Amino acid sequence: MQKYCDVIILGGGMVGLSIAYQLVKRDITKNIIIIDNENELGKHSSGRNSGVLHAGLYYKPNTIKAKVCVEGAKRLKEWVKDRKLAINQCGKIIVPQKAHLDNQLDVIAERGKANGAIIEMWDEKQLRSLIPEAISATGRAIWSPNTVVVNPKSILKQLELELTDKGVVFLVGQKDWSTKPEHKKIILRNGGEITYGHLINCTGLQADRVAHNFGVGLNFNILPFKGLYWQIKTSCPIQPKTNLYPVPDLNVPFLGVHFTPSAESPAVVSIGPTATPALGRYNYKGLEGLEPLMACSSLATLASQYISNRGGFRRYVHEQALLVLPHLIHKAAQELIPSLKLENIEKSKKVGIRSQLFNHITQSLEDDFICLPGESSTHVLNAISPAFTASFALADLIIEHTGLISNQKIKDVNI
Repeated sequence: MQKYCDVIILGGGMVGLSIAYQLVKRDITKNIIIIDNENELGKHSSGRNSGVLHAGLYYKPNTIKAKVCVEGAKRLKEWVKDRKLAINQCGKIIVPQKAHLDNQLDVIAERGKANGAIIEMWDEKQLRSLIPEAISATGRAIWSPNTVVVNPKSILKQLELELTDKGVVFLVGQKDWSTKPEHKKIILRNGGEITYGHLINCTGLQADRVAHNFGVGLNFNILPFKGLYWQIKTSCPIQPKTNLYPVPDLNVPFLGVHFTPSAESPAVVSIGPTATPALGRYNYKGLEGLEPLMACSSLATLASQYISNRGGFRRYVHEQALLVLPHLIHKAAQELIPSLKLENIEKSKKVGIRSQLFNHITQSLEDDFICLPGESSTHVLNAISPAFTASFALADLIIEHTGLISNQKIKDVNI
């Protein structure tokens, strides 16, 4: 097989599909091929997403996350509603689980307003009116009415159907392909060749490795973090109708254990996720997907972060790294709903792995989206939350930096 396409997209997750969707919608090109390692889309990060469309509260103003989250969430919500896909317009409450975190509510509120999000400050009476069992350490809470929950897999499937209908070609189950950047060529395992005008790397958990093949982003590596979930048993009388979040540590890119009702009715309420170092990029359980060399390297990097305590990293380790243990995740959940008992919860089948990027130059975890240019290519790194939420708006921004719209020189930028 020998083919040519204007754009080849590596990775059929939410970001890759959104880029293809916007390329078609904006009449830039329909001559697109999407390659994915798995036999079906959404096997990894995108399909294992919590489904929460974030309202844009946490992100520092003027960061790329802040710029695309509110617009992206609005566009995706309307897209989901137009297609009558599952959506739970349940909102979100953020509470300080300890008194000393109360001032962080004001920081979050200021950031949210600066980013264009709608927020309200609530008192304990308002909090209890929505979730009677919830508690705030200081009696204050933030209410975010525009936070919703969707079904990620249904969105991915719908995008796949619409893109296929527009003539976009999907090549799934394509493992062990190789690249020849100097010839703008992808070699498939069966010997097929695809030449391209431009390549966009949206491979999520493999994005750094693909970028390195192009000589791009050599100072970056992905540190995978495993997100395990529990859920409230359907027999339990405590069933929060809205998202309930703790005040997060704004120095690290993890939001802490929270409660999330599913998009479908009746809703299943998830508890999590954890943010536990994974021993491989697909290390979903036990020794499955174990990568010994990568695991040793990642743990050494995290140990260095702990020793130096950059960005207050020790607090993350003490409060979140060991939440894989049932009694610890239960304890974290009880900080939000004290009456929730261990026998009220059960292990969920849902588990995801976060493709968190580490910068070896700054010796720190990256907290914003990063997109780097290569030889006739663009590499999307650190596509972590809220990448799913912001996907349509983020896709537009990525397209603008590919040179596909104009012949302007592409620069190294954080986008």
